[in-house]
Order: sequence, then C-alpha cells, then structure tokens
Amino acid sequence: MASVTVWYDGACPLCIREIALMRKLDRRGAITFVDIAGPDAACPLDRQLMLDRFHATENGQLLSGAAAFAAMWRGIPLLRPLGLLARVPGVLAILELLYQQFLKIRPHIQKRLKR
Repeated sequence: MASVTVWYDGACPLCIREIALMRKLDRRGAITFVDIAGPDAACPLDRQLMLDRFHATENGQLLSGAAAFAAMWRGIPLLRPLGLLARVPGVLAILELLYQQFLKIRPHIQKRLKR
C-alpha cells in the first residue's frame, strides 16, 4: 500500500469539511493529514504555495493539484477506483484542467462557507 501524506489549510472552511470527509472515509488510517494553517507548520515547499494548491506525497513523491487528489483517493478504498482512473493516459490532464477552473471559484465558495 502507498504511503500518502496530505497537506491542507486548517483555516479554510471548505478544506476543513473536505478533509473531515476524507478522514471519515480513511477507516484504515492510511493517510497522514497535516494542517499547515499555523505559521510553524512543517511544509516541504513554500507555505503560501502549499496553501494556494492542494499537495500530497505518495511513496515520497510530492504531487500537486489533481495528481495530489488522485493520490489521496488511491489511499481510500472507496475512492481508489477514481485514483486509479487518473492513471489512464489523458485523464489526469482533464482532472487538472477541472481543478484549475475550481481554483478560480474556490474563494467564492470559501466566503459562503464562512457565513
């Protein structure tokens, strides 16, 4: 089984909800979740860069964006088929394009969830 670490923004209401769901689905505890909201949080890259895009490691390889989501999905049995689908040629590129579009609307979603 792959070793997966996920870094997330614990100050983001959207991120908190998403990670809570992933923790619930990760019944085996296969994923290490690291909150990088605090200024002293250990980050493998620039902290702001990691807050701006989703990051994970899978078997020691640092991944970003859709690739990071796919790695997280592969670590959760229920979502593993989605993560494996991302390995099909062309699928990850499409997922990354969708992720980039999501990043454009993410601030609006975050504002609504803060209310």
